[in-house]
Amino acid sequence: MRNAIILSLLLNFYLAGCGGNTDYTPKRTGYFRIALPERKYTTYNSDCPFVFEYPVYASVDSVSGHPYWLNIVFPRFRCNVYMSYITIDTNLESLLEECRKFVVEHEVKASAINQQEVTNTKDKIYGMIYDIEGNAASNMQFYLTDKTHNFVRGALYFYAVPNKDSLQPVANFVKEDINHLIQTFRWKNPKSASPPTLIH
Repeated sequence: MRNAIILSLLLNFYLAGCGGNTDYTPKRTGYFRIALPERKYTTYNSDCPFVFEYPVYASVDSVSGHPYWLNIVFPRFRCNVYMSYITIDTNLESLLEECRKFVVEHEVKASAINQQEVTNTKDKIYGMIYDIEGNAASNMQFYLTDKTHNFVRGALYFYAVPNKDSLQPVANFVKEDINHLIQTFRWKNPKSASPPTLIH
């Protein structure tokens, strides 16, 4: 009998706690606000046959076994820009086609792929920027060449599950840094470059 009374009291307390305002509006899915750093750039100038400016909140790492290949690491944003360099012989058309194929691979997940041509005749820098929208693995790719000696390909990858809603603010921020890299990119004397044979 005593147990029945206790159980009845507990049930009454539970039901009383469930009363009150029954109006409920589900909250929209939200994401943590990411504090973006102040933009500031420094010059990368090594034995590579090119120079460029990159953000101070990133680092530039060389790739072992591949002359003039670089990884621009953004540890705060968990993303990298992979840059590959190759000297041009008679292979420019095949390199351009290879870059196009790398971009086309992301069409399945991309909602759009926007192209922007790079033309700097004064400094002999020509290329293409591919801005990849949606939930693709790579958010941006590009290539730069002088059409005679040098060719560089770059690709941005995040180390996170592709999700446009959560990554978009950071992706847009890093894309501006890549655009700055491209705008400040310059070739050195092409004759100083030894010829690597691979590109990724």
